[in-house]
Amino acid sequence: MFDLDEIRKNIDATDKEIIKLLEKRIGLAREVAAHKKATGKKVFDAVREQQKLASVETLVEDAENASDIRKIFEQIMLDSRKIQYRELERNGMSMLDPYEEYEDIPRTGVQVAYQGVPGAYAHIAARRFFKGNDASNEHFFPSWRDVMERVVAGDVDFGVLPIENSTAGSVTQVYDLLNEYPVYIVAEECLEIEHALLVKPGTGPDDIRKVFSHAQAFFQCREFLEKYPAWEKISTENTAASAKMVSECKDEGCAAIAGVEAGEMYGLEVLRERINDLQGNTTRFIIVSASRRFLKDAKKVSVVFETPNKRGTLYNLLSSIVYNDLNMTKIESRPLRSKKWDSRFFVDFEGNLSDPAVKNALRGMYEEAKSMRLLGNY
Repeated sequence: MFDLDEIRKNIDATDKEIIKLLEKRIGLAREVAAHKKATGKKVFDAVREQQKLASVETLVEDAENASDIRKIFEQIMLDSRKIQYRELERNGMSMLDPYEEYEDIPRTGVQVAYQGVPGAYAHIAARRFFKGNDASNEHFFPSWRDVMERVVAGDVDFGVLPIENSTAGSVTQVYDLLNEYPVYIVAEECLEIEHALLVKPGTGPDDIRKVFSHAQAFFQCREFLEKYPAWEKISTENTAASAKMVSECKDEGCAAIAGVEAGEMYGLEVLRERINDLQGNTTRFIIVSASRRFLKDAKKVSVVFETPNKRGTLYNLLSSIVYNDLNMTKIESRPLRSKKWDSRFFVDFEGNLSDPAVKNALRGMYEEAKSMRLLGNY
């Protein structure tokens, strides 16, 4: 019979020895950081680490333990790198590019661009964020790419784009554009999406023969529309465009599914409110700028990085967030067109660029990613 208490005593004694050795190794890692600071050498040396791991396996007496001990040493070496990154940051070797701090983002007297027509949900989000901004400063464009180009060209101060919906998921095209264009996220605005059935004044439910809306809105209002199978559903580029079309339609049997604000803009009546299947459906919009300026009291960091399709690379990068006790709130992957099976990752985590923990995490990710860019702190 095994004596569990005796085994635990042996474990405790062994752990004491391990702790002493780990403390010694941490001290050596700090010495390595000082040497690399003086010589300018990079912290991450993949060749050296693989050689070290191979030699570790040769020192194992029981071959059955070789794989487990290798994994333990992989973690030790990973944490050693994190210690070195922290030491370099502490000693003024930051890899964070210069940026300006906003006390607050200007909400009036600024040029703002969004995709769609007046009344689109992006327009509503823009109006709620830029309260008091004159309507003459609002600019509508047919595509998200147009918005990005106008921001980068300096024709507008800010662009407003959808990035995520609580029921439909991420807007992957916008993620791709964030990587393509040199813009920065400076704020976000979350908007609850409430679809309504809009008609010309005097039109009743029995008069409706055609319903115009975006395909996603039809999907989000399936339960309501199932009650009216005779209605012809016609897809439009966005919900506000459908409201505009109905206002211009000569056929009195037309209706639109769009926001109440869109109906007000185009002189339509609300026949039914809140017809979407799930209440609380929310879209998160990002506010982007061409200027590298972030809010002083920002609480969220967004980055994009690329990794090769190799074992452990994503884990190693994300461990920089965990090691520094930061909370990751979002990860989105997008395939790289240039190389099959390689990926680009968009990550959000809580923190402020002035926080040493955030600086440490960013340094570790910068050093070990194939490529990386800070998208914003907001």
